[in-house]
Amino acid sequence: MLMQRVITALILAPLSLWGIWVASSSVFALILGLIFAMAAWEWARLSGMQRIPARLAYVVLVSLLMLGLYLAQSIHNFSLMILVLGLMWWSMALMSVLSYPDANGLWRNSPLARGLAGLFVLLPAWLAIVVLHAHGEQGPLWVILLVMMVWAADTGAYFAGRAFGRHKLAPRVSPGKTWEGVVGGMALALLIALAGSYWLDLPGSLLVFALLVLVSILISVLGDLLESLFKRITDIKDSGGMLPGHGGILDRIDSLTAAAPLFVLGLLWLG
Repeated sequence: MLMQRVITALILAPLSLWGIWVASSSVFALILGLIFAMAAWEWARLSGMQRIPARLAYVVLVSLLMLGLYLAQSIHNFSLMILVLGLMWWSMALMSVLSYPDANGLWRNSPLARGLAGLFVLLPAWLAIVVLHAHGEQGPLWVILLVMMVWAADTGAYFAGRAFGRHKLAPRVSPGKTWEGVVGGMALALLIALAGSYWLDLPGSLLVFALLVLVSILISVLGDLLESLFKRITDIKDSGGMLPGHGGILDRIDSLTAAAPLFVLGLLWLG
């Protein structure tokens, strides 16, 4: 499994970074939209939609909403409001993870509610990354830094957890995750972010930026935990099988969906 993860990462990582760097803002938004549409297909399964027509309808809905968000970006403060809404959603998601399985009857009993949750997971994250990519000449560099931070956090958490993991993070939701893994992931992500800061015009001080990185990575863990929660409710192991060693698209971007809105909001707030 580890070898499969490494091979898949060695293929996908350069392609992803190259696409972020060379694509225009509109082309990037389209490519990212296709990736998130595939994630929507997988989320439909997490929602309990087993039939292909229902899952296709969900993908079409998410795609149309992404198009609407893209066209509405020019409205004053529209993107900002969507990102704030996304951040509010993750506050609610935290409550769901902390209270699992005692207070999650809504998610267990309602596929519609789980489908609605997918909109709050996918749409603000897609918009955040699109806004960041289009934000000046350094926009693509900021997106690359965000993606590499999240990748580093996942990688650091995986190896630190295996080597030092003793204290469980959320055993009822994801028994394999440990606080030692979280700390290892945050440390590696911070190193990547500080190294990348030499090529970027940082808003505010380096210390404030470092704090933003740490909080963003901490909330990225919530994205992983929330997907694990829905997997348990639906009784499936992976969201899909498209990426050998990694599972599905959603398994690869779950941390990013939580980190992106907060990170972009933080950068906008810092100026």
